[in-house]
Amino acid sequence: QVRLVESGGGLVQAGGSLRLSCEASGSIFSINVMGWYRQAPGKQRELVAAITSGGSANYADSVKGRFTISRNNARNIVYLQMNSLKPEDTAVYYCNAGVLIRDSLKFRSIDVWGQGTLVTVSA
Repeated sequence: QVRLVESGGGLVQAGGSLRLSCEASGSIFSINVMGWYRQAPGKQRELVAAITSGGSANYADSVKGRFTISRNNARNIVYLQMNSLKPEDTAVYYCNAGVLIRDSLKFRSIDVWGQGTLVTVSA
């Protein structure tokens, strides 16, 4: 079983910063892509940023230049540094990972989600 545990959410004023962390644990062989998604009230979940094991990252247009995703492959941790936060960044932020696990004599890929962490940006 694989778990993702997020931390770092909270309340911040507009213009402020927060750093989210997500640690994967369990029977992990390797992790390809790790990413952050968010879901605001009444809206669909959307991709914020994602990063491959090789360090290639992509971002939603709405966060480019303000957010930075990074990861520690040895510790299976992904971070999201969020600067210049805006009220429209308010959402529950979810960590996601594409994990390769060993299942008996085979390997298979599973998609894992964290429980979410709330980020609230006040005006």
